Amino acid sequence: MKKIAFAIIGFTATVVAHAQTLTVQQYVDKYKDLAIAEMKRSGIPASITLAQGILETENGNSDLVKRSNNHFGIKCKSTWTGESVTHTDDAPNECFRKYPSALDSYKDHSDYLKNTPRYASLFQLNASDYKGWAYGLRRAGYATNPRYPEILIRNIEQYNLQQYNSVSTDDATAFDAGKFIDEKKEEKIVAMATASAEQIKKTESNNPPKKVRTLFNSLKAVYAPKQTSLLAIATNYDIDLAKLLEYNDLKTDGLIKTSQWIYLEKKPKQGNRDFYIAIQNETLYAVSQNNAVQLQYLMNYNQMQENEMIKIGKKIKLRPNLATAEKPDVEDANVKIHEVQLKEGLYSIAKKYNVTVEEIKEWNNLETGDLKVGQQLIISK
Repeated sequence: MKKIAFAIIGFTATVVAHAQTLTVQQYVDKYKDLAIAEMKRSGIPASITLAQGILETENGNSDLVKRSNNHFGIKCKSTWTGESVTHTDDAPNECFRKYPSALDSYKDHSDYLKNTPRYASLFQLNASDYKGWAYGLRRAGYATNPRYPEILIRNIEQYNLQQYNSVSTDDATAFDAGKFIDEKKEEKIVAMATASAEQIKKTESNNPPKKVRTLFNSLKAVYAPKQTSLLAIATNYDIDLAKLLEYNDLKTDGLIKTSQWIYLEKKPKQGNRDFYIAIQNETLYAVSQNNAVQLQYLMNYNQMQENEMIKIGKKIKLRPNLATAEKPDVEDANVKIHEVQLKEGLYSIAKKYNVTVEEIKEWNNLETGDLKVGQQLIISK
């Protein structure tokens, strides 16, 4: 019985992970045939349809699309008689259309634009004029974001979606509607798996974090829980996704695997102080993010690899040509690790070791005096 339970949990984790980790390119590969078919049926450029789908669903990872198969953020309106879900968008608990499959969502998107008078002028444009379509959608009131056209155009050009606008009938792969209709079965499995997974472990929000803070080296950053979409962050703060990846020394997009700071600006080549002492077992990449220093330069300063584990108390150079004798590592007799006890504060800990509060904050990379029971602090004196 236990083996069966473990198998179910393993399957659940696999399905949920697969459902939650679509990249932009995977979304495009999965739905491009559907977008092309709708272009031939309705005249809407496939690039526009795909770009809207990428944006509205966070490349297939948003909560709304998982619950409703709604790929285009279409709200119920007075004429909708089908199923619906509530979702907070421009206002709390708004009504959004729910579809049996992605195929139904794509078809309804085409029909909605085709049959709504305010979008009529768009169908006078050439299918290759994706820029005209992008700006026309905004003027007609499809989205409230004033940057909506620029975001669509950026996604189209970055992922070469315009190539699908010129696919001829002879060049197009035969459209298999069945594979999209059959998604209903897959989506039910994913929904069941997600519900089971949430009983095992609650997942964190996929929405982009709202609060921007100024961190080390005066850089702007947001704290993103694990499973946050990098595309959502890039879109929310109007940053090119490739640039956001570069700023944070990331090689691929998708959902972040661990909670971390995400920088909205490029990190400098060196830190705002000479060194950092590890307060937990961590990778050099984590040190790079926690101290706002480009990873490549930290690797050079310390002759280490990006995923090499650093032990508690290890000193990491944040600037070049730092003499190793300037500060001791934790192995030295004068360096101690203090574990925070109940009701302890920085002042009482500083008094205990005859150091200052500011020294403890500096040694441990602390911005505030807030401590947690069990937290380990470097006492380097």
